[in-house]
Amino acid sequence: MRYIAVEEAFSIPELADSQSSPWPANRFSQRYLADWGRRLPDFTEYRLPEMDAAGIDVQVLSLTVPGLQADIGAAAARDAARFANDYLARVVAEHPGRFRGFAALPMQDPAAAAAELGRCVRELGFCGALVNDHLQGHYLDESLYDEVWAALEELSVPLYLHPGAPPADRWKVLDGRPELYGATWSWAAETGGHALRVIYGGTFDRHPAARLILGHMGEFLPFMRSRLDSRYATLDPQVPLHRLPSAYIGSNVVITTSGVFSPAALTGAVLEIGSDAVLFSVDYPYESSHQAVAGLEQTTLSDADRHKIAHGNAERILRL
Repeated sequence: MRYIAVEEAFSIPELADSQSSPWPANRFSQRYLADWGRRLPDFTEYRLPEMDAAGIDVQVLSLTVPGLQADIGAAAARDAARFANDYLARVVAEHPGRFRGFAALPMQDPAAAAAELGRCVRELGFCGALVNDHLQGHYLDESLYDEVWAALEELSVPLYLHPGAPPADRWKVLDGRPELYGATWSWAAETGGHALRVIYGGTFDRHPAARLILGHMGEFLPFMRSRLDSRYATLDPQVPLHRLPSAYIGSNVVITTSGVFSPAALTGAVLEIGSDAVLFSVDYPYESSHQAVAGLEQTTLSDADRHKIAHGNAERILRL
């Protein structure tokens, strides 16, 4: 089986020092922090050997959280985006059979973000872009980002919506329970909510060819489709949608398996949105490549569905 993993993080030491950390103090054990610190900037000592041992052929690399969704101005974001994307392009050029790239975008300046996306796809050969949730409380359903959505449509590449921006809101439900912050729960709720803003804001009606990728088995959304439709029927929406909310999940919105390696959850997602809408991912180095592969291999899905998820959908959607 060929495996293409599409949510795989890296860091750049020159940028890491200027980024605000998304991790609360003392939240992780020092053992994990040290391990991630070794693996994030590395491409050959740890990353390729783990890929080989797990049977993963290609990683699609993206700048780790918070990416460029930190508290920086537009000029600094434009410079950092170009630096990060040129850096990644050099890494991919050194290992063209093993790595591909998602662009980092300076969303502080939507016109510059659209232009940088075009440069990365046309000149650097990238297969899309990844952003880390909101930008200081601004979300992708806002009209100021229509230029970015139009560029995604024109270039026929997807946008990966990943968690990890510094929080825009203070959720009292997290008070005294820091375990719930981040990848355990709050990031999925925040990012799934962001994706719903994009759907309910009519973004995909204005940009029907645009495609959004959600990690972590879809940030809860595949399992809420019937509920979204039943509640939508009771609403008087500000922006009436062309289709029911569920229709966008599995078509304009596709998902990856990153960090959720339960065979039952994967089977449920396929039953809800179809095997054409699910892509394999690990979430390296935060998760295990071996567990990610095992989670797909242990399902009762058909061989045809497994091939789609393991590599076929990535080849089609990312044009690999």
